[in-house]
Amino acid sequence: MITQAPRGVQDWYGEDMRKRAYVEKLARETARTYHMSEIITPIFEHTELFARGVGDTTDVVQKEMYTFEDKGKRSITLKPEGTAGVMRAYLEHSLYANPAPTKLFYVTPAFRYEKPQKGRLRQHHQFGVEIVGSESPLAEMELITFVTELLGKFGLRDVKLHINSIGCANCRRAYNEALLSYLQKYEDQLCPTCRERMQKNPLRVLDCKVDTCKAIVADAPRTIDYLDDACREHFEELQALLNELSIPYEIDTGIVRGLDYYTKTVFEFVNADGFTLCGGGRYDGLIHELDEKQDIPSVGFGMGIERILYFMENEGVCFPEEEPVDLYVGILGKEARARAYQLVSELRKKGLIVETDYMDRSVKAQMKYANKLGALNTVIIGSQELSDNRAKVKHMATGEQTEVAFDQIAELISAKRQVVSE
Repeated sequence: MITQAPRGVQDWYGEDMRKRAYVEKLARETARTYHMSEIITPIFEHTELFARGVGDTTDVVQKEMYTFEDKGKRSITLKPEGTAGVMRAYLEHSLYANPAPTKLFYVTPAFRYEKPQKGRLRQHHQFGVEIVGSESPLAEMELITFVTELLGKFGLRDVKLHINSIGCANCRRAYNEALLSYLQKYEDQLCPTCRERMQKNPLRVLDCKVDTCKAIVADAPRTIDYLDDACREHFEELQALLNELSIPYEIDTGIVRGLDYYTKTVFEFVNADGFTLCGGGRYDGLIHELDEKQDIPSVGFGMGIERILYFMENEGVCFPEEEPVDLYVGILGKEARARAYQLVSELRKKGLIVETDYMDRSVKAQMKYANKLGALNTVIIGSQELSDNRAKVKHMATGEQTEVAFDQIAELISAKRQVVSE
């Protein structure tokens, strides 16, 4: 059916669009106070970017990507997440030449082929932040503080920070050996995907969603027991910073995140029902994976906007009311159209929300329409008003009418608006 959208996508309009715009507005305003710059990257990239950056053993690459061949016979993929594209742009445009760190944020569509459900769509939208150039745990603190503040602004309650360290490539080797040895004891009980993954990248088995695999890895070796001195010191300093700033957290050794580029710190913000609202961590080797000439540490996070909206609505968060129409300008007669619309334009330029008639309605029908719009005030412009250059502005709630010159209408409406806001 040509008038029906594909499964797993959503049209944004009306109340839903207003709520989404509110969430994005809060995110952008918060990013501004942290001196973060917005970046927009293309919705599709070369497939190799995600295969190398995200990891070819991940669910995202193996099962969820929308990949196609373009007319030039190039393999192209709709981006499944925001980080890889940002890092590609960072390298391509030599942003590393700027003073470090580079702090970037984005609001982007992302595409994953998975079972659609509430708060999780095949085309969804992510808000994310990347801090490139710092290896200090303070960079993680910046993100954790940011997310803590933002979730508070969203009105989400009972959210707790979970942290873990999965080490660097150096200490990962010893851990992978221990994990592989453990998994081999249960190889026959693992799902087919995990039996394949355990040979290529044992860490990915920890991220499996199959119940039998989840039960097996519950007693698997923990990454934090295999950290080298540098990674252990980094993790301990992060905990010290969190304690110093009184940010509650829980060490959760089950967190490995679903993408291969993570190293050292990984974190998630989890609500009281155990659902993840936001996740991120450090990925010091990602840029080197994309460009072997560069070796620049990075840390970031991403949160799904639809998921945030779902939980805000689920918790009964109150969204701001839609701004009302300040003034409805009614038109009486064709000769009044030009001057009435000129007045509408002048008032809008002064920041007022103004509506008028475009349907050649009668004055009575126009007033009914103004009522449906919830207009706070109305004015009717006809031949008499044109002659006098004055009109009567009616306050709809009280019925009070004030006669005023055309050039004083804006001042009157602004004064009324100020009284309402107070």
